[in-house]
Amino acid sequence: MYQPEIYWVVLSFMLVSMLCWGSWANAVKLCPGYRFQLFYWDYVIGLAAAGIVWGLTLGSFGSAGAPFLQDISGASRHAFWLAFAGGAVFNVANLLLVAAIDIAGLAVAFPVAIGLALVVGAVGNYILSPKGNPLLLFGGIVLVVAAIVLDAMAYRQRDTGQPKATSRGLTISLLSGLLMGSFYPLVAGAMNGGHATGPYAATLFFSIGVAACALPVNYLFMRFPLDGSRPVKMREYRLAPSNWHVAGALGGAIWCTGALANFLASRANLVGPAVSYSIGQGATMISAAWGVFVWREFASAVQKTKALLAWMFILFLCGLGTIAIAPLF
Repeated sequence: MYQPEIYWVVLSFMLVSMLCWGSWANAVKLCPGYRFQLFYWDYVIGLAAAGIVWGLTLGSFGSAGAPFLQDISGASRHAFWLAFAGGAVFNVANLLLVAAIDIAGLAVAFPVAIGLALVVGAVGNYILSPKGNPLLLFGGIVLVVAAIVLDAMAYRQRDTGQPKATSRGLTISLLSGLLMGSFYPLVAGAMNGGHATGPYAATLFFSIGVAACALPVNYLFMRFPLDGSRPVKMREYRLAPSNWHVAGALGGAIWCTGALANFLASRANLVGPAVSYSIGQGATMISAAWGVFVWREFASAVQKTKALLAWMFILFLCGLGTIAIAPLF
């Protein structure tokens, strides 16, 4: 299998991860009126398909470790269930995040959930594999969290009529953040230790966990949406335009590509999962950049809101740079 080790190549993989994780949700914008619960079925299909394709290509060539199919056949139960559990935890966290945004609004749900996920994930991964200068790593994380908060403030100023935060929305946001920060240490655990599996096999096991968990959980959320909206029926999925299904699968494939790039970077000698995950979670700012520069979500915003966005990007770039150099010191 292919495994990058030269630092600038590893850094490029982390940046690809951040770009993918921050860009996949654009696929939702290609399906106006499509309920997220229905979009999610195609997303899961695309995620699993991409895991197989990457395994049979990059995962089957190179001299670093066992080829993809051999790695799968030789994987221990311990490694399989850790990666599987990581996928299941991520699935629930992702669905809860969408529900929290619908209930409490983007300006509340996103900083609470993603900010908490960044802190929990970075600390958990650093305990698992303490690589990188801790002062630079966690100092950079503070800057990124501050950028996320400014992003939320900008959205709050733009959307004066958005839903008010409720205790229910905040509770779901907190639960989503805890789970979102917990899935990565499980996958990293599958790739470390005496019974470790490679990142390509771990990605496939992860996607199996996502799919297996989505069957009951996403169906439950279809029947009983947490935001109080009407139930969703599978008939609506079958009647959806084919290009919507393609968009959903593409979104899943993009997210999976980012996950694999992040898992590969975390295996590099200098980096470790804490640095890799922290840079990957900078995806929030990539998502914000899409909204600002492509979708023109703030075209009519007042100057004060635009100033918040400018400081958001400044803090994000400073935090990203600080985290990026942490493995070098």
